[in-house]
Amino acid sequence: MRLEGKVALITGGASGIGKASSLLFAKEGASVVVVDITDDGGADVVQEIKEQGGHAAFFRADVASEEDCKSMIDFADEQFGALHILFNNAGIMHSHDGDAVHTEASIFDITFDINVKGVFFGCKYGIPLMQRCGGGSIINTASFVAHLGAATPQLAYTASKGAVLAMTRELATIHARENIRVNALCPGPLRTELLMKFLDTEAKKQRRLVHIPMGRFGEAEEMAKSALFLASDESSFTTGAEFLVDGGITAAYVTPE
Repeated sequence: MRLEGKVALITGGASGIGKASSLLFAKEGASVVVVDITDDGGADVVQEIKEQGGHAAFFRADVASEEDCKSMIDFADEQFGALHILFNNAGIMHSHDGDAVHTEASIFDITFDINVKGVFFGCKYGIPLMQRCGGGSIINTASFVAHLGAATPQLAYTASKGAVLAMTRELATIHARENIRVNALCPGPLRTELLMKFLDTEAKKQRRLVHIPMGRFGEAEEMAKSALFLASDESSFTTGAEFLVDGGITAAYVTPE
């Protein structure tokens, strides 16, 4: 098993990429702390892991809260005595996120509080425990839209994911000599509840699909498998990377420098 003996904490673990990753990481031998703001969903994921013979515990936290993020790391330490994998995955794409003219400042603020501060707080409190354990892997969920302008306006989301990439690069540089790797997972458009709520008409879906060379939305399970590579020792010489798993969309539209 690729994560045997490891302790992983995954935010946004009750649904989408987080749920798929929680289940896969546990199957690969990790003890998983499932973190989410949704009690029932998080508890269900933990129950599923336990029924499959794995080890997991649920912790309710709002990643926009510094206190909650400190508490979730303390919980991981109390429950499993270590932290080897930190997957800062929780995020939002607000339905009222649009262009600069029409997006309210409050929407911009809440998007950054969760998508950017959530990553910062996770690292702020997770890194000291990881240092104590001799190192590990941090995975931050960014997005392909940090490389491209989105066809459907979502300015706050796009800007927040650009910030995640910038943080990832700097964290990777700072902590490389401490055996702590920091990488960004950059999913393409996925068939998850988060995106489908945003692309709430067939016209919006088709406008996004037409740009994807593979002609389909990605699946959460495909992202989980990519995250597993970054979490495992198989990626031991990989840090500061922007791991694009996007069905070819950036290959088709980004001009090489």
